[in-house]
Amino acid sequence: MSPTQSKSRKVKTGERAHEADHPTSLLAVFGADKPLRLDSGVDLSPFQIAYQAYGKLNADRSNAILICHALTGDQHVANEHPVTGKSGWWDTMVGPGKPVDTDRYFVVCSNVVGGCMGSTGPSSTNPATGKLWGLDFPVITIPDMVRAQAMLLDRLGIEKLFAVVGGSMGGMQALQWAAAYPERVYSALPIACSTRHSAQNIAFHELGRQAVMADPDWRGGRYFEEGTHPQRGLGVARMAAHITYLSDAALHRKFGRRLQDRAVPTFSFDADFEVESYLRHQGSSFVERFDANSYLYLTRAMDYFDIAADHRGVLAEAYRGTRTRFCVVSFTSDWLFPTSESRAVVHALNASGARVSFAEIETDRGHDAFLLDVPEFIDIARAFLESAASSHGLAGA
Repeated sequence: MSPTQSKSRKVKTGERAHEADHPTSLLAVFGADKPLRLDSGVDLSPFQIAYQAYGKLNADRSNAILICHALTGDQHVANEHPVTGKSGWWDTMVGPGKPVDTDRYFVVCSNVVGGCMGSTGPSSTNPATGKLWGLDFPVITIPDMVRAQAMLLDRLGIEKLFAVVGGSMGGMQALQWAAAYPERVYSALPIACSTRHSAQNIAFHELGRQAVMADPDWRGGRYFEEGTHPQRGLGVARMAAHITYLSDAALHRKFGRRLQDRAVPTFSFDADFEVESYLRHQGSSFVERFDANSYLYLTRAMDYFDIAADHRGVLAEAYRGTRTRFCVVSFTSDWLFPTSESRAVVHALNASGARVSFAEIETDRGHDAFLLDVPEFIDIARAFLESAASSHGLAGA
């Protein structure tokens, strides 16, 4: 399946909410006999996982790649998004002839538990009450997301993954996969991420959560029942987060101090500058496709993430004896997950005896560089997967 190019369109009322329970995706439903045991001690049951699949699984089921999405991503990695009408969020990387070649690999991408595009989360219906979960939904973690993905792969009959690939929160999942299921992961490509969230990143997430919860329309998380939506709060949260995804150089190059559609300032609090207008657009478009409560839950999951904490504080112990091949990638202008954090991961992997390569890519495009057309990154990802495929005995397309 190749990425579908499409223009953005106006989101219809209720369209996003409909996707939460009845996604335009493949769906795996797990009943009461297959609960998901959460780190909080709760058994989530029943629950469902929405996912997309591309390409074909080969005869010995050895060519499966799991793509893990970032905080505000979803399963629509290489197809038209059913809510926005836009093309897949990683069409620079996934598709025929691309590094994650859908003519060669069987590619799966699922919406994480706690998300809002069809996997069970706070915007889903709680079968016990018939109402939306809201804040009654249990707090989830990155390991919870990975356990749910493992259950999905079991359902698909995929015992082992050729590769697990992801950036940002997706990279956290890739690292968790390699730590929790080393025997199931032949290679891992974690990008622009870390094995734990920094205090600064936790602080930015708290800023966003407080913006959402301070919106009067949030209604204690019951906005669907009361016919409201905390658009202003969620929009501000998105604006603040989006700044962290960019870099000062990128913002200066793209906007500078240019005024927006005017020759002189208005001497008001209108969006005088282009960068202000850009951020407001980012906020308003985001609230059309994403659920506010899911934003709270997924940012909290990232905050709790700390692989070393489960191994006496020694990260190398999490990967001791692993046979997984790693390629860790960072970007010079990424101040959300700086290169120093990627180097710490590489040092721990080296200490554990893992096979690991590392690439720091020079770019001024910030944290979001992994989502953009950065040729050096695309070439490195392609070379790593090609090398791993050769050593794994996977035939070419």
